[in-house]
Amino acid sequence: GISSSMNFDEEEDEEDEDSSSSSQLNSNTRPGSATSKKSNKEAASAPSPSTNEPLIDVDDLEEFAVRPAPQGVTVKCRITRDKKGMDRGMYPTYYLHLEREHGKKVFLLAGRKRKKSKTSNYLISIDPTDLSRGGESFIGKLRSNLMGTKFTVYDNGVNPMKTTSSLEASVLRQELAAICYETNVLGFKGPRKMSVIIPGMNMDHERVSIRPRNEHETLLARWQNKNTESVIELHNKTPVWNDDTQSYVLNFHGRVTQASVKNFQIIHDNDPDYIVMQFGRVAEDVFTMDYNYPMCALQAFAIALSSFDSKLACE
Repeated sequence: GISSSMNFDEEEDEEDEDSSSSSQLNSNTRPGSATSKKSNKEAASAPSPSTNEPLIDVDDLEEFAVRPAPQGVTVKCRITRDKKGMDRGMYPTYYLHLEREHGKKVFLLAGRKRKKSKTSNYLISIDPTDLSRGGESFIGKLRSNLMGTKFTVYDNGVNPMKTTSSLEASVLRQELAAICYETNVLGFKGPRKMSVIIPGMNMDHERVSIRPRNEHETLLARWQNKNTESVIELHNKTPVWNDDTQSYVLNFHGRVTQASVKNFQIIHDNDPDYIVMQFGRVAEDVFTMDYNYPMCALQAFAIALSSFDSKLACE
């Protein structure tokens, strides 16, 4: 596996952060498959087409996007960033494809930042040509706070603030993830620090439904209040300084080939060898994104989109 370095002197990557926050999670909320390191590594390192391919069924994109990855299978994807066109330079479109055998690709999701929004607001769609809020293909969104340091991922349910009636819980939007980037108080360049909070899994390996009716029930509020029941807290793996290359290094096992401050791996503190998600650059506008149980495509894609955002407050 080639270690991919992270170069902090790039011009376009100006969002560096640092922090020292860490908190413990109950061991019973960790991903179930994180316990089986051996079988998991074998599955991830040598997936044979016959065993790997049929498990990833993408016929129903809407259902696939929110379905957790099969246990023991790494779902390998690629994100391409399209900057062509009138305002694509400012508002690029991001396309997520599943990588199949022999270089084939299957479209999964598209994401684009909304223009007239006070905060960063990305719409995510299962149709690469329809990225409208009212479209039938709208499947979720990613929204940041005013500072651009905290993001929440929603599905396509109803915003409880925008309805007067007491709606049934089942139509309220679910929160699928929250991403927090630590502000870089000291102002020096170095690896980013991210915390990712996702709903936990029940005994049947199904995602716990988190549908907040107010600010106090959100994933961010639960995390900030240390109320980590039924949620999983993940962090990015801390890169190691390499004297030879004079850079911070993570081992992406050949999946990442270019240094970038955006490259990251997401892990659970209890099991740093189990990579829940990894993301990194392979060309100027091409990135690989791999995820494992208990994450789903929509969660992973939205987390990746948050890393593209220019977090002014974190510089």
